[in-house]
Amino acid sequence: MKKLFILLLLILATTICHAQNAYQIGTLPTVNLSKKLNNNWQLNFKTEFRQLFASGITNSNINNGYEYVHTDAAFITSKKVGLNNKIAGGFLLRFTQDEVVKRTIQQFTVVNSLDQFRLGHRFSSDQTFEKHNATRWRFRYRITLDLPLNGQTIDVKEWYLKISNEYLNNFQSNNYDLEIRATPNLGYVFKDNNKLEFGIEYRINNFINNTTRNRYWLTLNWYLVL
Repeated sequence: MKKLFILLLLILATTICHAQNAYQIGTLPTVNLSKKLNNNWQLNFKTEFRQLFASGITNSNINNGYEYVHTDAAFITSKKVGLNNKIAGGFLLRFTQDEVVKRTIQQFTVVNSLDQFRLGHRFSSDQTFEKHNATRWRFRYRITLDLPLNGQTIDVKEWYLKISNEYLNNFQSNNYDLEIRATPNLGYVFKDNNKLEFGIEYRINNFINNTTRNRYWLTLNWYLVL
């Protein structure tokens, strides 16, 4: 975890030295609904509404205001295998102003509950299908730390800290890109089946091609188990 964080800081320092970088600032509110089934199966529905409030090129006159980006609807089926492991698969529909983008998703998750925190690893891949573009393949790894702010476990009516770091390898035709995400969130547990998280998600990509894009998202995530 420490090495990944140091690598992210080095990349950030490199991008600051560039005279001009693309940037985006917006919000990512999401709703996550899940339903537990028999034999360790679970259904999950997630919807996300993405909108931009500012975008452009730093150190230039290219600056834009509000823009609606898209709305996502994802359906995932998962099954717990073993004590700490879970496999999942599903699809996502992305509603843009021009078309409905389709994406298939595969995931494998490992969660370790330690003495004072919980550490999760997620390995995933997805394939994105658009009308006028080649299929986009992504291979992803995310590490997540859940840390209670009161006591040694995350309990009802208590706050917690959730920090995640994700690396996305992006392949499309003969092109490759690496995207890095860092997300510190503050969460609160209302009930065992109801919690809310909010924070900031930072994304950086295209730095390999010296056309760096920085994106800053205000996140608000609601999780509800039915």
